Amino acid sequence: MLETSARLLRLLSLLQARQDWTGAELATRLEVDVRTVRRDVDRLRNLGYPVDASPGVAGGYRLGVGVTLPPLLLDDEEAVAVAISLRTAAAGSVTGIEETSIRALTKLEHMLPSRLRHRVSALQAVVVSTSSYGPSVDAEVLALVAGACREHMRLRFDYRTHDGADSRRQVEPHSLVNMGRRWYVLAWDLDRADWRTFRLDRVQPKTPTGPRFQPRTPPADAATYVSRGVTNRAYKFEGKFLIHAPIDEVAEKVTPTSGQLEPVDDSSCILHAGADSLVGMTVFISMLGFEFEVLEPMELVDYLRDHVARMQRATERHERRG
Repeated sequence: MLETSARLLRLLSLLQARQDWTGAELATRLEVDVRTVRRDVDRLRNLGYPVDASPGVAGGYRLGVGVTLPPLLLDDEEAVAVAISLRTAAAGSVTGIEETSIRALTKLEHMLPSRLRHRVSALQAVVVSTSSYGPSVDAEVLALVAGACREHMRLRFDYRTHDGADSRRQVEPHSLVNMGRRWYVLAWDLDRADWRTFRLDRVQPKTPTGPRFQPRTPPADAATYVSRGVTNRAYKFEGKFLIHAPIDEVAEKVTPTSGQLEPVDDSSCILHAGADSLVGMTVFISMLGFEFEVLEPMELVDYLRDHVARMQRATERHERRG
């Protein structure tokens, strides 16, 4: 009986680790015959695990979606990762899940062996979180949008733009992207016939979602597109600079929400950044402290020339008085 129970746990672990398995593959891993695999699959079903099977030579098994949540099997690294994530979620950028995260964390840590509890405590002791400034997203909104992305369902919502204007949007959501404390959804805007990025804390969804749609291919991967939109296209001026410094050094001063970096070689990189004024762009690029060249916009070159001349005249006046 102990051998059978251990084999069931091993079978469940395999089904959770990969989406599809053939009966022969499972039999090889478990060192049993295919008939024993079928009996073990039936035992898992009786315990509440929804294991789907497809017949035939190319058929196999996969762990399906059930009505209730059966127990999960986690290895040591997965258990530590979940515990740390739950602690982080209790003070994160998603509202409404703090108490739930703490309850789940309490249950998990109660079941952790002492060696893993010590690892979790050690990690938490040296990790310091910054203050929770900035907007947060309602957990129900996040779950609704995530579900629409996964199921390819259209979304309707009221949206408030960065300048305070209200609008009604109908989109085909593609992906969720998290940048710092902010959540964004990349979606195809049906009324504007173009890709758009929306901040979730400004979204008020309308229910129900739907109908279904055929997913489109975005112009770039979701993270790159959203980062470029947040740091560049949302502003009046779009800046492009050649920075004469290694990208790792520049990345220490450029956050994901303030600019986007592209490597050029070991000693230089490209920076994309936006601003609502040439003054703001000048201040931003100057504060980085690196040698640079302006590639775009050309208006900034003229502004910098005038700016440098004013600084030079100010220096000369100081020297004359001194």
